[in-house]
Amino acid sequence: MEKMMIGKQSHSRLWFVVLVSFVFCLFLLCLDYSLLTGANHGVLFLLHGFAYALNTQRTIQLVAIDKPCEVTAPPSIFTSNYTDKDTHDFPVRENNVTLGNNVKEENKVQVQQVADKKSSSDWKREDPCSGKYIYVHHLPSRFNDNVLKDCHKLIKWFDMCPSLMNSGLGPKIEKPQGVLSHRSWFETNQFMLEIIFHQRMKRYKCLTNNSSMASGIFVPFYAGLDIGRYLWGFNTSVRDSSGYDLVNWLGKKAEWKRMWGRDHFFVAGRIAGDFQRQTGDQSDWGSRLMSLPEAMNMTMLSIESSSWSNEFAIPYPTSFHPSNANEVISWQKRLRSQERRYLFSFAGAPRPIMNDSIRGEIINQCLASKDSCKLLDCKSGGNRCDNPVEVIKVFRDSIFCLQPPGDSYSRRSTFDSILAGCIPVFFHPYSAYAQYIWYFPKNYTKYSVYIPANDIKDGRVSIHEALSQFSKSQVSAMRKQVLKLIPKVIYADPRSRLKRFEDAFDIAVKRVLERVEKARKDIKEGKDPSVDFAVENSWKLKLSGVVGDHPLEQIF
Repeated sequence: MEKMMIGKQSHSRLWFVVLVSFVFCLFLLCLDYSLLTGANHGVLFLLHGFAYALNTQRTIQLVAIDKPCEVTAPPSIFTSNYTDKDTHDFPVRENNVTLGNNVKEENKVQVQQVADKKSSSDWKREDPCSGKYIYVHHLPSRFNDNVLKDCHKLIKWFDMCPSLMNSGLGPKIEKPQGVLSHRSWFETNQFMLEIIFHQRMKRYKCLTNNSSMASGIFVPFYAGLDIGRYLWGFNTSVRDSSGYDLVNWLGKKAEWKRMWGRDHFFVAGRIAGDFQRQTGDQSDWGSRLMSLPEAMNMTMLSIESSSWSNEFAIPYPTSFHPSNANEVISWQKRLRSQERRYLFSFAGAPRPIMNDSIRGEIINQCLASKDSCKLLDCKSGGNRCDNPVEVIKVFRDSIFCLQPPGDSYSRRSTFDSILAGCIPVFFHPYSAYAQYIWYFPKNYTKYSVYIPANDIKDGRVSIHEALSQFSKSQVSAMRKQVLKLIPKVIYADPRSRLKRFEDAFDIAVKRVLERVEKARKDIKEGKDPSVDFAVENSWKLKLSGVVGDHPLEQIF
Protein backbone atom coordinates (compact mmCIF):
# COMPACT_ATOMS: atom_id res chain seq x y z
CA MET A 1 0.00 0.00 0.00
CA GLU A 2 2.81 2.33 0.89
CA LYS A 3 4.65 1.42 -2.35
CA MET A 4 1.52 2.23 -4.40
CA MET A 5 1.25 5.69 -2.83
CA ILE A 6 4.93 6.36 -3.49
CA GLY A 7 4.50 5.32 -7.13
CA LYS A 8 1.54 7.64 -7.61
CA GLN A 9 3.44 10.56 -6.06
CA SER A 10 6.45 9.93 -8.34
CA HIS A 11 4.17 9.82 -11.34
CA SER A 12 2.55 13.17 -10.38
CA ARG A 13 5.92 14.77 -9.87
CA LEU A 14 7.04 13.63 -13.32
CA TRP A 15 4.05 15.29 -14.96
CA PHE A 16 4.67 18.43 -12.95
CA VAL A 17 8.28 18.61 -14.22
CA VAL A 18 7.10 18.08 -17.81
CA LEU A 19 4.48 20.81 -17.44
CA VAL A 20 6.97 23.30 -15.94
CA SER A 21 9.47 22.51 -18.70
CA PHE A 22 6.82 23.08 -21.37
CA VAL A 23 5.80 26.44 -19.87
CA PHE A 24 9.47 27.49 -19.60
CA CYS A 25 10.16 26.58 -23.23
CA LEU A 26 7.04 28.46 -24.33
CA PHE A 27 8.26 31.50 -22.39
CA LEU A 28 11.66 31.34 -24.07
CA LEU A 29 10.04 31.02 -27.49
CA CYS A 30 7.88 34.08 -26.90
CA LEU A 31 10.82 36.05 -25.60
CA ASP A 32 12.89 35.13 -28.66
CA TYR A 33 10.07 36.16 -30.99
CA SER A 34 9.72 39.54 -29.30
CA LEU A 35 13.43 40.15 -29.72
CA LEU A 36 13.26 39.21 -33.38
CA THR A 37 10.40 41.60 -34.06
CA GLY A 38 12.42 44.41 -32.54
CA ALA A 39 15.33 43.84 -34.90
CA ASN A 40 14.03 46.28 -37.43
CA HIS A 41 14.31 49.05 -34.90
CA GLY A 42 17.97 48.20 -34.47
CA VAL A 43 18.49 48.33 -38.23
CA LEU A 44 16.63 51.62 -38.35
CA PHE A 45 18.94 53.03 -35.68
CA LEU A 46 22.01 51.94 -37.63
CA LEU A 47 20.62 53.38 -40.85
CA HIS A 48 19.76 56.65 -39.21
CA GLY A 49 23.19 56.92 -37.62
CA PHE A 50 24.90 56.19 -40.93
CA ALA A 51 22.82 58.75 -42.77
CA TYR A 52 23.53 61.35 -40.08
CA ALA A 53 27.26 60.72 -40.40
CA LEU A 54 27.05 61.18 -44.16
CA ASN A 55 24.99 64.29 -43.71
CA THR A 56 27.46 66.04 -41.41
CA GLN A 57 30.79 65.02 -42.82
CA ARG A 58 33.04 67.59 -44.53
CA THR A 59 35.30 66.41 -47.30
CA ILE A 60 38.17 67.97 -49.23
CA GLN A 61 38.84 66.58 -52.69
CA LEU A 62 41.46 67.39 -55.26
CA VAL A 63 39.61 67.58 -58.55
CA ALA A 64 41.32 67.17 -61.90
CA ILE A 65 40.34 69.60 -64.62
CA ASP A 66 38.79 67.02 -66.92
CA LYS A 67 37.92 64.29 -64.42
CA PRO A 68 34.74 64.01 -62.35
CA CYS A 69 34.84 65.28 -58.80
CA GLU A 70 34.63 62.35 -56.42
CA VAL A 71 33.32 64.15 -53.39
CA THR A 72 30.98 62.40 -51.02
CA ALA A 73 27.83 64.40 -50.38
CA PRO A 74 24.81 63.84 -48.13
CA PRO A 75 22.00 61.68 -49.55
CA SER A 76 19.47 63.69 -51.52
CA ILE A 77 16.63 62.61 -49.20
CA PHE A 78 18.23 64.67 -46.48
CA THR A 79 19.59 67.74 -48.25
CA SER A 80 17.78 68.47 -51.47
CA ASN A 81 14.34 68.81 -52.91
CA TYR A 82 15.63 67.75 -56.30
CA THR A 83 15.53 64.18 -57.58
CA ASP A 84 18.37 62.79 -59.64
CA LYS A 85 18.18 59.59 -61.62
CA ASP A 86 21.92 59.12 -61.13
CA THR A 87 21.64 59.08 -57.33
CA HIS A 88 22.56 55.65 -55.96
CA ASP A 89 21.66 54.03 -52.65
CA PHE A 90 24.43 53.99 -50.12
CA PRO A 91 25.42 50.44 -49.05
CA VAL A 92 24.32 49.78 -45.47
CA ARG A 93 26.05 47.07 -43.47
CA GLU A 94 24.98 45.31 -40.27
CA ASN A 95 27.68 43.24 -38.56
CA ASN A 96 29.70 43.49 -41.79
CA VAL A 97 27.01 41.67 -43.80
CA THR A 98 25.39 43.53 -46.68
CA LEU A 99 21.64 43.70 -46.21
CA GLY A 100 19.44 42.23 -48.93
CA ASN A 101 17.63 44.49 -51.40
CA ASN A 102 14.20 43.85 -49.85
CA VAL A 103 15.46 44.74 -46.40
CA LYS A 104 17.17 47.86 -47.78
CA GLU A 105 13.95 49.02 -49.44
CA GLU A 106 11.95 48.45 -46.26
CA ASN A 107 14.49 50.26 -44.14
CA LYS A 108 14.79 53.05 -46.71
CA VAL A 109 11.10 53.81 -46.22
CA GLN A 110 11.55 53.88 -42.45
CA VAL A 111 14.57 56.17 -42.73
CA GLN A 112 12.53 58.47 -44.98
CA GLN A 113 9.77 58.57 -42.36
CA VAL A 114 12.31 59.64 -39.74
CA ALA A 115 13.74 62.21 -42.13
CA ASP A 116 10.28 63.61 -42.80
CA LYS A 117 9.77 64.23 -39.10
CA LYS A 118 12.93 66.32 -39.04
CA SER A 119 12.58 69.70 -40.71
CA SER A 120 14.81 70.62 -43.66
CA SER A 121 16.19 73.53 -41.64
CA ASP A 122 17.50 71.04 -39.05
CA TRP A 123 19.37 69.13 -41.72
CA LYS A 124 20.80 72.39 -43.07
CA ARG A 125 22.04 73.37 -39.65
CA GLU A 126 23.78 70.02 -39.30
CA ASP A 127 25.40 70.22 -42.76
CA PRO A 128 28.20 72.83 -42.76
CA CYS A 129 28.12 72.89 -46.57
CA SER A 130 24.41 73.60 -46.90
CA GLY A 131 24.00 76.46 -49.36
CA LYS A 132 27.69 76.32 -50.24
CA TYR A 133 27.96 73.30 -52.52
CA ILE A 134 29.62 73.98 -55.88
CA TYR A 135 29.66 71.72 -58.90
CA VAL A 136 32.55 72.14 -61.35
CA HIS A 137 31.78 71.52 -65.02
CA HIS A 138 34.15 68.99 -66.60
CA LEU A 139 34.93 71.02 -69.69
CA PRO A 140 36.74 69.62 -72.71
CA SER A 141 40.44 70.34 -72.29
CA ARG A 142 40.47 72.80 -75.20
CA PHE A 143 38.89 75.34 -72.83
CA ASN A 144 41.60 75.13 -70.15
CA ASP A 145 44.45 72.60 -70.19
CA ASN A 146 45.13 72.85 -73.91
CA VAL A 147 45.26 76.63 -73.72
CA LEU A 148 48.38 76.30 -71.57
CA LYS A 149 50.24 73.84 -73.76
CA ASP A 150 51.80 76.47 -76.02
CA CYS A 151 52.54 78.83 -73.13
CA HIS A 152 55.14 80.78 -75.14
CA LYS A 153 52.28 82.30 -77.16
CA LEU A 154 49.82 83.17 -74.39
CA ILE A 155 50.80 86.84 -74.70
CA LYS A 156 52.54 88.20 -77.78
CA TRP A 157 55.15 90.20 -75.90
CA PHE A 158 56.14 87.80 -73.08
CA ASP A 159 57.08 84.19 -72.40
CA MET A 160 54.42 83.10 -69.93
CA CYS A 161 55.76 79.59 -69.34
CA PRO A 162 57.60 80.41 -66.08
CA SER A 163 54.42 81.98 -64.74
CA LEU A 164 52.65 78.60 -64.84
CA MET A 165 54.90 77.20 -62.13
CA ASN A 166 53.53 76.49 -58.63
CA SER A 167 49.86 76.27 -59.68
CA GLY A 168 50.03 79.61 -61.49
CA LEU A 169 51.84 81.49 -58.71
CA GLY A 170 55.04 81.63 -60.73
CA PRO A 171 58.65 81.08 -59.59
CA LYS A 172 59.26 81.39 -55.88
CA ILE A 173 61.29 84.43 -54.79
CA GLU A 174 64.48 83.00 -53.33
CA LYS A 175 66.16 86.30 -52.37
CA PRO A 176 63.73 88.58 -50.48
CA GLN A 177 66.67 90.95 -49.73
CA GLY A 178 65.28 91.88 -46.33
CA VAL A 179 62.23 93.48 -47.96
CA LEU A 180 59.86 90.52 -48.08
CA SER A 181 59.23 87.81 -45.53
CA HIS A 182 61.12 84.59 -46.23
CA ARG A 183 58.15 82.47 -47.27
CA SER A 184 55.17 82.57 -49.64
CA TRP A 185 56.36 85.24 -52.09
CA PHE A 186 56.29 84.49 -55.81
CA GLU A 187 56.88 86.23 -59.14
CA THR A 188 53.17 86.11 -59.96
CA ASN A 189 52.00 87.43 -63.32
CA GLN A 190 48.89 89.62 -63.16
CA PHE A 191 47.16 87.56 -65.88
CA MET A 192 47.29 84.26 -63.93
CA LEU A 193 44.03 84.75 -62.04
CA GLU A 194 42.12 82.02 -63.92
CA ILE A 195 44.65 79.33 -63.04
CA ILE A 196 45.03 80.45 -59.42
CA PHE A 197 41.25 80.58 -58.93
CA HIS A 198 40.78 77.18 -60.56
CA GLN A 199 43.46 75.61 -58.38
CA ARG A 200 41.78 77.05 -55.30
CA MET A 201 38.42 75.73 -56.48
CA LYS A 202 39.83 72.22 -56.79
CA ARG A 203 40.40 72.31 -53.03
CA TYR A 204 37.18 74.07 -52.12
CA LYS A 205 35.72 72.41 -49.02
CA CYS A 206 32.18 72.02 -50.37
CA LEU A 207 32.59 70.55 -53.84
CA THR A 208 29.99 68.06 -54.98
CA ASN A 209 29.72 65.69 -57.92
CA ASN A 210 25.92 65.81 -57.69
CA SER A 211 25.02 68.93 -59.64
CA SER A 212 21.41 68.90 -58.42
CA MET A 213 22.69 69.67 -54.91
CA ALA A 214 24.94 72.53 -56.02
CA SER A 215 24.18 76.12 -55.07
CA GLY A 216 26.56 77.30 -57.78
CA ILE A 217 28.12 75.92 -60.96
CA PHE A 218 31.73 76.86 -61.72
CA VAL A 219 32.87 76.96 -65.35
CA PRO A 220 36.69 76.53 -65.45
CA PHE A 221 37.16 78.32 -68.76
CA TYR A 222 40.47 80.20 -69.11
CA ALA A 223 38.82 83.08 -70.92
CA GLY A 224 41.60 85.64 -70.54
CA LEU A 225 44.47 83.33 -71.42
CA ASP A 226 42.50 82.07 -74.41
CA ILE A 227 41.75 85.50 -75.90
CA GLY A 228 45.22 86.80 -75.00
CA ARG A 229 46.64 84.64 -77.78
CA TYR A 230 44.51 86.30 -80.45
CA LEU A 231 44.16 89.97 -79.51
CA TRP A 232 46.81 91.08 -81.99
CA GLY A 233 46.79 90.05 -85.66
CA PHE A 234 43.81 87.66 -85.68
CA ASN A 235 40.37 88.09 -87.22
CA THR A 236 37.11 88.13 -85.29
CA SER A 237 36.25 84.52 -86.16
CA VAL A 238 39.37 83.27 -84.38
CA ARG A 239 38.82 85.57 -81.41
CA ASP A 240 35.20 84.46 -81.02
CA SER A 241 35.64 80.75 -81.63
CA SER A 242 36.09 79.55 -78.04
CA GLY A 243 33.27 81.70 -76.71
CA TYR A 244 30.74 80.33 -79.20
CA ASP A 245 31.88 76.75 -78.61
CA LEU A 246 31.67 77.18 -74.84
CA VAL A 247 28.08 78.44 -74.74
CA ASN A 248 27.03 75.73 -77.20
CA TRP A 249 28.57 73.08 -74.96
CA LEU A 250 26.99 74.50 -71.81
CA GLY A 251 23.57 74.87 -73.42
CA LYS A 252 23.31 71.11 -73.94
CA LYS A 253 23.89 70.29 -70.27
CA ALA A 254 21.10 69.54 -67.80
CA GLU A 255 22.80 71.85 -65.30
CA TRP A 256 22.29 74.80 -67.63
CA LYS A 257 18.58 74.18 -68.10
CA ARG A 258 17.77 74.33 -64.37
CA MET A 259 18.27 78.11 -64.19
CA TRP A 260 19.36 78.80 -67.77
CA GLY A 261 22.85 79.59 -66.59
CA ARG A 262 22.08 82.03 -63.78
CA ASP A 263 23.79 79.75 -61.27
CA HIS A 264 26.92 79.55 -63.48
CA PHE A 265 30.02 81.67 -62.99
CA PHE A 266 33.52 81.87 -64.43
CA VAL A 267 36.71 83.89 -64.00
CA ALA A 268 38.47 86.07 -66.56
CA GLY A 269 42.02 87.18 -65.81
CA ARG A 270 41.75 90.23 -68.05
CA ILE A 271 39.61 93.37 -68.02
CA ALA A 272 35.96 93.05 -69.05
CA GLY A 273 36.53 95.28 -72.07
CA ASP A 274 38.49 92.47 -73.73
CA PHE A 275 35.26 90.43 -74.02
CA GLN A 276 32.70 93.02 -75.13
CA ARG A 277 33.14 93.66 -78.84
CA GLN A 278 29.79 94.78 -80.20
CA THR A 279 30.35 94.54 -83.98
CA GLY A 280 31.91 92.26 -86.57
CA ASP A 281 34.39 94.94 -87.59
CA GLN A 282 37.84 93.36 -87.79
CA SER A 283 39.44 96.49 -86.32
CA ASP A 284 37.31 96.38 -83.16
CA TRP A 285 39.02 95.15 -80.02
CA GLY A 286 38.48 91.84 -78.21
CA SER A 287 35.94 89.05 -78.45
CA ARG A 288 32.14 88.93 -78.28
CA LEU A 289 32.00 86.54 -75.32
CA MET A 290 30.13 88.81 -72.91
CA SER A 291 27.84 90.04 -75.69
CA LEU A 292 26.45 86.53 -76.26
CA PRO A 293 22.95 85.96 -74.80
CA GLU A 294 24.07 82.86 -72.92
CA ALA A 295 27.02 84.66 -71.35
CA MET A 296 24.68 87.41 -70.16
CA ASN A 297 22.99 84.76 -68.01
CA MET A 298 26.26 83.93 -66.26
CA THR A 299 28.28 85.87 -63.70
CA MET A 300 31.78 86.90 -64.74
CA LEU A 301 34.53 87.66 -62.23
CA SER A 302 37.37 89.69 -63.73
CA ILE A 303 40.21 91.97 -62.65
CA GLU A 304 38.21 94.96 -63.93
CA SER A 305 34.47 95.02 -64.63
CA SER A 306 32.34 97.12 -66.91
CA SER A 307 29.02 98.77 -66.01
CA TRP A 308 27.01 95.55 -66.53
CA SER A 309 25.45 94.08 -63.41
CA ASN A 310 26.53 90.48 -64.13
CA GLU A 311 30.21 91.46 -63.98
CA PHE A 312 32.14 91.84 -60.75
CA ALA A 313 35.74 92.86 -60.22
CA ILE A 314 37.95 90.80 -57.93
CA PRO A 315 41.54 91.65 -56.95
CA TYR A 316 44.51 91.28 -59.25
CA PRO A 317 46.87 88.54 -58.07
CA THR A 318 49.76 89.96 -56.04
CA SER A 319 53.05 88.24 -55.21
CA PHE A 320 52.08 87.24 -51.65
CA HIS A 321 50.37 83.84 -51.33
CA PRO A 322 50.54 82.81 -47.66
CA SER A 323 50.07 79.21 -46.61
CA ASN A 324 48.67 80.02 -43.16
CA ALA A 325 47.15 82.88 -41.19
CA ASN A 326 50.25 83.42 -39.07
CA GLU A 327 52.18 84.56 -42.14
CA VAL A 328 49.57 87.26 -42.76
CA ILE A 329 49.57 88.41 -39.14
CA SER A 330 53.37 88.51 -39.05
CA TRP A 331 53.48 90.60 -42.24
CA GLN A 332 50.86 93.05 -40.94
CA LYS A 333 52.80 93.44 -37.70
CA ARG A 334 55.97 94.15 -39.62
CA LEU A 335 54.28 96.90 -41.64
CA ARG A 336 52.87 98.62 -38.55
CA SER A 337 56.35 99.44 -37.32
CA GLN A 338 57.73 100.35 -40.74
CA GLU A 339 59.40 103.76 -41.05
CA ARG A 340 58.23 105.56 -44.20
CA ARG A 341 60.65 108.13 -45.57
CA TYR A 342 58.63 109.29 -48.60
CA LEU A 343 55.39 111.26 -48.50
CA PHE A 344 54.29 109.65 -51.76
CA SER A 345 55.57 107.47 -54.59
CA PHE A 346 54.69 106.35 -58.09
CA ALA A 347 55.63 103.14 -59.90
CA GLY A 348 54.83 103.32 -63.59
CA ALA A 349 55.57 104.79 -66.98
CA PRO A 350 54.06 107.68 -69.00
CA ARG A 351 51.39 107.15 -71.66
CA PRO A 352 52.33 109.83 -74.22
CA ILE A 353 49.97 108.58 -76.94
CA MET A 354 46.95 108.66 -74.60
CA ASN A 355 45.57 112.20 -74.63
CA ASP A 356 43.64 111.85 -71.37
CA SER A 357 46.50 110.31 -69.41
CA ILE A 358 47.79 112.30 -66.43
CA ARG A 359 50.83 110.11 -65.90
CA GLY A 360 53.16 112.66 -67.44
CA GLU A 361 51.96 115.35 -65.02
CA ILE A 362 52.23 112.95 -62.07
CA ILE A 363 55.80 112.02 -62.96
CA ASN A 364 56.73 115.70 -63.30
CA GLN A 365 55.22 116.55 -59.90
CA CYS A 366 57.00 113.61 -58.31
CA LEU A 367 60.37 114.67 -59.68
CA ALA A 368 59.73 118.27 -58.59
CA SER A 369 59.02 117.12 -55.03
CA LYS A 370 62.60 115.80 -54.75
CA ASP A 371 63.04 113.87 -51.48
CA SER A 372 59.31 113.76 -50.73
CA CYS A 373 58.47 111.48 -53.68
CA LYS A 374 60.03 108.25 -54.91
CA LEU A 375 59.67 107.37 -58.61
CA LEU A 376 60.06 103.78 -59.79
CA ASP A 377 60.44 104.22 -63.54
CA CYS A 378 58.87 101.29 -65.39
CA LYS A 379 60.08 102.29 -68.85
CA SER A 380 63.77 101.93 -68.01
CA GLY A 381 65.75 98.86 -69.08
CA GLY A 382 65.14 95.64 -67.20
CA ASN A 383 61.73 96.90 -66.02
CA ARG A 384 62.19 97.01 -62.28
CA CYS A 385 58.41 97.18 -61.91
CA ASP A 386 58.24 93.44 -62.70
CA ASN A 387 60.39 92.71 -59.65
CA PRO A 388 58.21 92.32 -56.52
CA VAL A 389 61.15 93.16 -54.26
CA GLU A 390 61.67 96.52 -56.00
CA VAL A 391 57.97 97.41 -56.01
CA ILE A 392 57.25 96.45 -52.40
CA LYS A 393 60.41 98.24 -51.22
CA VAL A 394 59.25 101.56 -52.74
CA PHE A 395 55.67 101.22 -51.47
CA ARG A 396 56.79 100.02 -48.05
CA ASP A 397 58.82 103.21 -47.62
CA SER A 398 55.95 105.50 -48.72
CA ILE A 399 52.95 106.94 -46.89
CA PHE A 400 50.85 107.42 -50.04
CA CYS A 401 51.01 105.55 -53.38
CA LEU A 402 49.69 107.19 -56.55
CA GLN A 403 47.40 105.03 -58.70
CA PRO A 404 46.46 106.87 -61.92
CA PRO A 405 44.77 104.93 -64.76
CA GLY A 406 47.09 103.30 -67.28
CA ASP A 407 46.00 101.19 -70.23
CA SER A 408 42.71 100.78 -68.36
CA TYR A 409 41.14 102.28 -65.24
CA SER A 410 42.45 99.71 -62.75
CA ARG A 411 45.98 98.65 -61.83
CA ARG A 412 47.62 95.73 -60.11
CA SER A 413 49.73 98.39 -58.40
CA THR A 414 46.69 99.26 -56.26
CA PHE A 415 46.89 95.87 -54.57
CA ASP A 416 50.68 95.99 -54.33
CA SER A 417 50.38 99.27 -52.43
CA ILE A 418 47.78 97.83 -50.04
CA LEU A 419 50.01 94.81 -49.55
CA ALA A 420 52.80 97.20 -48.51
CA GLY A 421 50.59 99.18 -46.13
CA CYS A 422 50.70 102.24 -48.42
CA ILE A 423 47.56 104.41 -48.69
CA PRO A 424 46.37 104.44 -52.34
CA VAL A 425 45.63 107.74 -54.07
CA PHE A 426 43.11 107.48 -56.91
CA PHE A 427 42.42 109.96 -59.69
CA HIS A 428 39.35 108.31 -61.22
CA PRO A 429 36.49 106.62 -59.32
CA TYR A 430 36.47 103.74 -61.81
CA SER A 431 39.96 102.71 -60.75
CA ALA A 432 38.64 101.19 -57.51
CA TYR A 433 35.43 102.62 -56.06
CA ALA A 434 33.17 101.26 -58.83
CA GLN A 435 35.18 98.05 -59.12
CA TYR A 436 35.98 96.15 -55.95
CA ILE A 437 32.71 96.65 -54.11
CA TRP A 438 32.97 93.24 -52.41
CA TYR A 439 36.35 94.13 -50.94
CA PHE A 440 36.71 97.84 -50.21
CA PRO A 441 34.72 99.93 -47.71
CA LYS A 442 31.98 102.03 -49.29
CA ASN A 443 33.35 105.07 -47.48
CA TYR A 444 36.44 105.51 -49.65
CA THR A 445 37.92 108.18 -47.34
CA LYS A 446 38.63 105.51 -44.71
CA TYR A 447 41.39 103.86 -46.72
CA SER A 448 42.24 106.11 -49.69
CA VAL A 449 42.58 109.62 -51.07
CA TYR A 450 40.74 110.87 -54.16
CA ILE A 451 42.06 113.69 -56.35
CA PRO A 452 40.07 114.33 -59.57
CA ALA A 453 42.21 113.75 -62.66
CA ASN A 454 41.10 117.04 -64.22
CA ASP A 455 42.54 118.94 -61.26
CA ILE A 456 45.92 117.43 -62.06
CA LYS A 457 45.53 117.85 -65.81
CA ASP A 458 44.65 121.55 -65.46
CA GLY A 459 47.35 122.21 -62.86
CA ARG A 460 44.87 123.22 -60.14
CA VAL A 461 46.21 120.81 -57.50
CA SER A 462 49.69 120.15 -56.16
CA ILE A 463 49.87 116.49 -55.09
CA HIS A 464 52.53 117.33 -52.49
CA GLU A 465 50.39 120.06 -50.92
CA ALA A 466 47.21 118.00 -51.01
CA LEU A 467 48.79 115.02 -49.24
CA SER A 468 50.70 117.17 -46.74
CA GLN A 469 47.38 118.40 -45.32
CA PHE A 470 46.60 115.04 -43.68
CA SER A 471 47.50 114.93 -40.00
CA LYS A 472 49.46 112.08 -38.40
CA SER A 473 46.30 110.78 -36.74
CA GLN A 474 44.43 110.77 -40.06
CA VAL A 475 47.28 108.96 -41.77
CA SER A 476 47.44 106.43 -38.93
CA ALA A 477 43.69 105.75 -39.16
CA MET A 478 43.83 105.23 -42.93
CA ARG A 479 46.86 102.95 -42.73
CA LYS A 480 45.08 100.87 -40.09
CA GLN A 481 42.23 100.31 -42.56
CA VAL A 482 44.66 99.50 -45.37
CA LEU A 483 46.37 96.84 -43.24
CA LYS A 484 42.98 95.31 -42.45
CA LEU A 485 42.34 94.94 -46.19
CA ILE A 486 45.42 92.76 -46.78
CA PRO A 487 43.79 89.35 -46.09
CA LYS A 488 40.86 90.28 -48.34
CA VAL A 489 42.92 91.17 -51.41
CA ILE A 490 45.39 88.28 -51.47
CA TYR A 491 45.00 84.75 -52.80
CA ALA A 492 46.29 82.11 -50.42
CA ASP A 493 48.56 79.40 -51.74
CA PRO A 494 46.16 76.95 -53.49
CA ARG A 495 47.88 74.10 -51.69
CA SER A 496 46.79 75.40 -48.27
CA ARG A 497 44.07 77.37 -46.48
CA LEU A 498 44.20 80.42 -44.18
CA LYS A 499 41.28 79.29 -41.94
CA ARG A 500 41.30 82.41 -39.73
CA PHE A 501 40.82 84.79 -42.67
CA GLU A 502 38.68 85.01 -45.77
CA ASP A 503 40.90 85.76 -48.75
CA ALA A 504 39.91 87.14 -52.15
CA PHE A 505 38.79 83.71 -53.37
CA ASP A 506 36.61 83.02 -50.32
CA ILE A 507 34.88 86.39 -50.57
CA ALA A 508 34.22 86.01 -54.30
CA VAL A 509 32.66 82.55 -53.90
CA LYS A 510 30.50 83.66 -50.99
CA ARG A 511 29.14 86.69 -52.85
CA VAL A 512 28.47 84.71 -56.04
CA LEU A 513 26.45 82.14 -54.07
CA GLU A 514 24.44 84.95 -52.47
CA ARG A 515 23.70 86.31 -55.92
CA VAL A 516 22.58 82.89 -57.18
CA GLU A 517 20.42 82.35 -54.12
CA LYS A 518 18.61 85.62 -54.81
CA ALA A 519 17.87 84.49 -58.38
CA ARG A 520 16.68 81.11 -57.10
CA LYS A 521 14.43 82.81 -54.55
CA ASP A 522 12.92 85.01 -57.28
CA ILE A 523 12.09 81.90 -59.31
CA LYS A 524 10.39 80.24 -56.32
CA GLU A 525 8.33 83.37 -55.72
CA GLY A 526 7.23 83.45 -59.37
CA LYS A 527 9.33 86.50 -60.22
CA ASP A 528 11.38 86.97 -63.37
CA PRO A 529 15.03 86.22 -62.42
CA SER A 530 16.31 88.13 -65.45
CA VAL A 531 15.21 91.47 -64.00
CA ASP A 532 18.36 93.37 -62.99
CA PHE A 533 20.49 90.24 -63.46
CA ALA A 534 22.38 91.59 -66.48
CA VAL A 535 21.62 95.26 -67.04
CA GLU A 536 23.72 98.38 -67.18
CA ASN A 537 24.30 99.67 -63.67
CA SER A 538 23.46 103.40 -63.50
CA TRP A 539 25.64 103.84 -60.41
CA LYS A 540 28.65 102.46 -62.26
CA LEU A 541 27.82 104.56 -65.29
CA LYS A 542 27.89 107.70 -63.17
CA LEU A 543 31.24 106.75 -61.68
CA SER A 544 32.65 106.03 -65.13
CA GLY A 545 31.73 109.52 -66.25
CA VAL A 546 29.61 108.22 -69.12
CA VAL A 547 26.40 109.74 -67.78
CA GLY A 548 26.74 113.31 -66.59
CA ASP A 549 29.30 114.87 -64.28
CA HIS A 550 28.43 114.14 -60.65
CA PRO A 551 30.37 114.99 -57.48
CA LEU A 552 31.74 111.78 -55.98
CA GLU A 553 30.18 112.40 -52.56
CA GLN A 554 26.67 112.60 -54.04
CA ILE A 555 27.07 109.30 -55.85
CA PHE A 556 28.19 107.51 -52.69
